[in-house]
Amino acid sequence: MDIKELLKSVTADQMKKRIPQFAPGDVVKIHLKIKEGDKERIQIFEGVIIARRGVGIGETFKVRRIASGVGVERTFMIHSPLIDKLQVVKHGKVARAKLYYLREKTGKQAKIKELGRDKLLQLQATEVKAMEAEQAQSALEAAQTAAHEAKAEAAKA
Repeated sequence: MDIKELLKSVTADQMKKRIPQFAPGDVVKIHLKIKEGDKERIQIFEGVIIARRGVGIGETFKVRRIASGVGVERTFMIHSPLIDKLQVVKHGKVARAKLYYLREKTGKQAKIKELGRDKLLQLQATEVKAMEAEQAQSALEAAQTAAHEAKAEAAKA
């Protein structure tokens, strides 16, 4: 087995299966698992995605929000086990991949236009197709597993 294949198989287990489509300019809610002693709770961080970089298991994105008049930025790993859920609140329309210019903007200047209705419907349609394909794949895997188990039972008898 090649090292690249071994690395792919190890990282494939760690990667999340279902991640919503999002891009810079989108407003997202990240539900984070916070551990405090023995207790675990969920904390929500909502803001605008200002950057996305990397591929595979090392892919990250930066989220910016204004908290008590102070800009707060946080970098998250997409496939982190600390992220419980990722929700896209609204899709923004921007012309750049990195929105670092928002750091200097305040108030109405920092506002991002919302994606047009036709583009939004197109994006939703691709997400629905991806979800249907994922469900079909899982149904196929379940059927193959059931057939394999039935074959094993028949061999025992």
